[in-house]
Amino acid sequence: CEWKGAATYWSLELDGSKVPNAAWSYEAPFPEYREIRGYLSFYPSKLDCYVDDHRVSGQLGGFYGGWVTPEIVGPFKGQAGTGSW
Repeated sequence: CEWKGAATYWSLELDGSKVPNAAWSYEAPFPEYREIRGYLSFYPSKLDCYVDDHRVSGQLGGFYGGWVTPEIVGPFKGQAGTGSW
């Protein structure tokens, strides 16, 4: 990330099934983001992720890890034509 630093990607293995690059972390973030060091972030497009009782969906496009819940209104980056904003 141009703001936070280089990400480390993590794969999961559950019941013999591997989920490649299911999560990422910043093991050595830039100094202004040191508080996020070592925390994992998960791709809701690869796993079932929830906020309270709401299952979240991922942003389209596969690159972004944003979590979208029913009360959030788009447009969302990741869809065709959104790469420039």
